[in-house]
Amino acid sequence: MTPEVFNSLFSLCIGFSLAGALTNGYQVVSHRPAGFGLLQQGVAPGAFAAVPFLVFAAPFIIMRNTLRGARIERRRFEFVMMATVIAGFWSLMSGTFFLMTLRAAGLLSG
Repeated sequence: MTPEVFNSLFSLCIGFSLAGALTNGYQVVSHRPAGFGLLQQGVAPGAFAAVPFLVFAAPFIIMRNTLRGARIERRRFEFVMMATVIAGFWSLMSGTFFLMTLRAAGLLSG
């Protein structure tokens, strides 16, 4: 495995882990699952605060909704696969951004 592939795999895992931790932390505090409905509060401070949260929590929310939809609504395989690819790419990008931020802050060597 080349270092670039390992770095991408690590970023993907970090992205999904960060998304899961944020979503579960939100659920512990608010006693309801996080979702994209947080943006439907109109023009309010809560809606603006939800944007950075959802940027990093979206891969987990997408996968949770997709897997529930596949089980409950019997969604087609193609739809589930497309949502998985989107969530994976989003996780890769958010994980890469998170690792770059840690490196820039001097908390991670690399």
